[in-house]
Amino acid sequence: MTRLSVNINKVATLRNARGGNVPDVQQFAVDCQRYGAKGITVHPRPDQRHITFRDVELLRPLVYTEFNIEGNPTDQFIQLVINNKADQVTLVPDDPGQLTSDHGWDTVKHKAFLKEVIQRFHEAGIRVSIFVDPDPKMVFHALETGTDRVELYTESYARIFDTDPYAAVKPFVEAAAEANRLGISLNAGHDLNLNNIQYFAHHIPGLLEVSIGHALISEALYFGIENTIQMYNRKLEMAQYSDR
Repeated sequence: MTRLSVNINKVATLRNARGGNVPDVQQFAVDCQRYGAKGITVHPRPDQRHITFRDVELLRPLVYTEFNIEGNPTDQFIQLVINNKADQVTLVPDDPGQLTSDHGWDTVKHKAFLKEVIQRFHEAGIRVSIFVDPDPKMVFHALETGTDRVELYTESYARIFDTDPYAAVKPFVEAAAEANRLGISLNAGHDLNLNNIQYFAHHIPGLLEVSIGHALISEALYFGIENTIQMYNRKLEMAQYSDR
């Protein structure tokens, strides 16, 4: 079954809006795991506007499932990930002040850079995933970077899912087929939610992990975090059999 990693950035955003330690980001991560999350994802940005570098240090001993750290591989980020021994690092081509991730890597243009960075993480024993658009060409050239996984950037899927699910998922099916052919493992994330996750997971063969934050935290305002995590896990379980 596809594993759910909960991105807790938005919890840190709420805490930082008021100062202090409410909500408690570290306790929230512990509770998410207790409620059924199979991983915890954080995306520390240079301005530390949500997850801080100190949060990463405090979370490391508390995450006993999978600790996935996302970000642009600057020297500071690389050292943060290595020092805190992430189970997985997801490389994202974010600009420093970017509001949210909005594109994947050009694995042709940045191949040499990615290869060098990935080698550094591999030497530290850290699994690497790189953020890519649903383009078989980008997946094909990702192979030569040495990455273990690619994470399919799913914003375009989520944007048109309600009007045309088949058209929405089609490029992802093609990108996944290429990854499976090459032996690259698959993750996915960005704007996946309770409405569209089952259809996506059902149609993407070999999907190992989804990382979900903004939608999941928003849905938890209505359903509660424990119930929401369990709802996602049920959707992912049902995706093995049906797209609805």
